[in-house]
Parts: sequence; C-alpha cells; structure tokens
Amino acid sequence: MTITWNDNVPIYRQLRDRVVAMILDGALNEGDPLPSVRQVAADYQINPLTVSKAYQELVDEQLVEKRRGLGMYVTEGARETLLKSERERFLREEWPALYARIKRMDLDLGKLISQAEKKSR
Repeated sequence: MTITWNDNVPIYRQLRDRVVAMILDGALNEGDPLPSVRQVAADYQINPLTVSKAYQELVDEQLVEKRRGLGMYVTEGARETLLKSERERFLREEWPALYARIKRMDLDLGKLISQAEKKSR
C-alpha cells in the first residue's frame, strides 16, 4: 500500500488519522493489535519516533492501549467513542457550511439523499 503524505499536516497526525479511519471502517476492531512501530516505520519509510508519536496520541485519547511486551491494541469501545466524536465534529464544523451551500444552490435535500442512495447500490 502506498501512502501519499500531505505536506500541510504533520506525518504523525496523518498516521494517527489513518488508524482512526481503520477503526471507524472496521479494518481494526476492539482488541486487535496495531502493527509494530518498527514495522510501520519500515513499510512507510518514516522515522520510528514519528510512528511512536502517532501511537501515543491514540493512547492519550484512550483509543489504543499499551500492553507491556506485547504492543498496542485497540481498546474496548474505541469505535463508539470515535463515532460519537466524529459525529459531533461533523455537526459542529462541516454540516453548517454544507447545509448553507445546499440552500444557496437551491438543491432539494431529499432528492440529494435518494440520488446518493441509488448510486451507492
């Protein structure tokens, strides 16, 4: 897998966000181990300290736990915690601008939803 890093966001933050997305998408489930710091650093050719910093943020957010001598594991309830915070952030930060744009363009929200549902089938 190839990752394209965004120069505007620190790599550790992008890595943290990638792990969060994997938890939300179900690619990582509660109790699953995260790849080792060394493995991730080698796979993506980044400094192990960068990976450690990303993992530490996940620990600080209580999404991941350290198990001495075993590695890092997704905590119980991590997905639900993330869903709650992501929903709140979306409604607070993204939805108002999106809703205003829909209104400006005089789009029907019901039609947009039904079109999106048809395309996702």
